Amino acid sequence: MLVGLALIAVPLLIAILTAVLQIRDLADRGQKIVIQGVAGARASQQLFGQMASLERTARLYQVLGQSNLLDLYRTQDELLSATREQLRLHAATDTAQTLEQLGELQRNIRFTVMSTPPSSGAAATSDLSSRFAELSALVGRVAQQSNAQVDSEVAALEARTLHARNRLLWQTAPLLPLALVAVFVLTLGVGRPLRQLDRAISELGQGAFTNPIAVAGPHDLERLGGQLEWLRQRLLDLAHERNRFLRHISHELKTPLANIREGTELLMDGAVGELDSNQREVTAILRENGIKLQRMIENLLSFSAWQTSSVGLEATEFRLRPLVKQVLENQQLTLLSQRVRLDVRVEDVTLVADRGKIRLILENLVSNAVKYSPKGGTIHLRARAAGAQLVLDVADSGPGIPREDREHVFEAFYTGRAARGTAVKGTGIGLSVVLEFVAAHGGTVQIVDGEFAGAHFRIIMPIRVTSGDRPTSGDRPVKSEAKARAHAA
Repeated sequence: MLVGLALIAVPLLIAILTAVLQIRDLADRGQKIVIQGVAGARASQQLFGQMASLERTARLYQVLGQSNLLDLYRTQDELLSATREQLRLHAATDTAQTLEQLGELQRNIRFTVMSTPPSSGAAATSDLSSRFAELSALVGRVAQQSNAQVDSEVAALEARTLHARNRLLWQTAPLLPLALVAVFVLTLGVGRPLRQLDRAISELGQGAFTNPIAVAGPHDLERLGGQLEWLRQRLLDLAHERNRFLRHISHELKTPLANIREGTELLMDGAVGELDSNQREVTAILRENGIKLQRMIENLLSFSAWQTSSVGLEATEFRLRPLVKQVLENQQLTLLSQRVRLDVRVEDVTLVADRGKIRLILENLVSNAVKYSPKGGTIHLRARAAGAQLVLDVADSGPGIPREDREHVFEAFYTGRAARGTAVKGTGIGLSVVLEFVAAHGGTVQIVDGEFAGAHFRIIMPIRVTSGDRPTSGDRPVKSEAKARAHAA
């Protein structure tokens, strides 16, 4: 994967580095042109000013003849020469030639001013004026040539910038398709193993440890897939060890408990002699707690059994209505003893799901509804298709679920407050089984208020689910009837 990223990054880095170097070169060139242009314009302005001052001083000296004016003329002449030399440092060939002519004419004027006495007549004054006019023309030519030089360099910079831009376009044009192809290939190469990892992590989080984790792709992701496979094996081993421990300890506890209960029953029957009232009270306490302890051990065995059966899905195709009818027939005796009526409205939906787990879901929900319904109450069981989802509702006419119990009713071994006052007590794992198996099918369980007087559970799950096992057609039971009934609440 790192090699693929390098293949994408290296061409782009080369293009970026080339662009940076060219932009820096153009920026340096532009800065140099600006500095030289500003310096040339300032020097040209100084030439005009110094030339005007020099001409004015020369004319005053010709008229007044004061020696201090001659000293001022020498100073201004030196300044003009310094400015001219400054211009010549960066001047082009034609500008340098004009500056040479300007220097030669400046020396001639200086010689004339120094050698001609003041008040020499109109002819000398006219000759000096014509020379200064020629000097002014040369200064103007220097300014024009300096501006032309700046314009030429700016045009050259523009041409150079255009050339650099075109070259960058030609350099990056083949890189962009290559980069896009590399990104596409890398996305395909990484996207699939990432989806495999995501699916594997989701299965591990849902407690499905049966499907092996195999990730095909870059070496780093394959190694991560190997770590997840090791984790899956470890979690599966721990789950098996826990279930074995629960079964073992439960069976180990049942043997001495059976002896304790048998001895207690013998005491209650008077096999070792009649008991007085106090002895009978103590013996009754022993028998009652023995029964409670036996029920707790049976709960542990049931919990271990349904957790073992909850690993993975075995999807088959079957009709829902016959399965509901079979579940209700198995509950017929309990329904008659409780004198509970049924309100069944089940559409004949064909499911692709784990038939054994759907059966356990129905048995636990119906058993829970029977347990909490009063004598003469009504149990409502409805099922319908809503698009690609199955909506299953089971409700009773009991007291409902208190608000403080709703966060815990799906926890294993938890029995609500209402259950403690009923004669029929379950294992406390029925709703845990429902939640586990519905989640394994990718569905949700909701507690609905307002439609019925009692507790109302609504299950929403896909009509067709996929699993690691290959689905088979036909109404083939996944588990035997005895094993399915053993896991019901």
